[in-house]
Amino acid sequence: MSRASHICLMATYNEWMNAKIYAAARGLSDEELSADRKAFFGSILGTLNHLVIGDRVWLKRFANHPTNHSALEPIRHLPTPESLSQLLFSNIQELSAHREWLDQIIVEWSRSMTESDLDHTLNYTSMKGIPADRSFYGLVMHFFNHQTHHRGQVTTLLSQAGVDVGDTDLVALVPW
Repeated sequence: MSRASHICLMATYNEWMNAKIYAAARGLSDEELSADRKAFFGSILGTLNHLVIGDRVWLKRFANHPTNHSALEPIRHLPTPESLSQLLFSNIQELSAHREWLDQIIVEWSRSMTESDLDHTLNYTSMKGIPADRSFYGLVMHFFNHQTHHRGQVTTLLSQAGVDVGDTDLVALVPW
């Protein structure tokens, strides 16, 4: 599997898992979603907001890639989050709608990716204001790994709330 094909697979997995997690989360009350569960970002809602923030931050950076992927055009105009723990959306309905929109953009962007796109170095500034230069492919892999990491936390929080998300393994989508 090529790197570009792997990115498409990860985008599809991301969209699939987010749909499963949000469907499970919508079965909980606002109080259950906002309850401090002593996770990195407090609550289920806080962790899901963090994932959206992380995605927006990275997608805005990726929008500066030399190939100027048109799929990321809507992202360029979004405000940059103030912090990684900012609560962008206080209810699951609005957060879910934004998540679906982001996931559609991520899938479209992944489908436009070429092998040569992945060979670039991306220049960006961290949330702390530190300039950085990194392998674009490595950053894209970090982007998807970050999502998987925090979705794993959310599935644990949902499980503690009595909700089973079901199968979460990437292998379910790996081609034969």
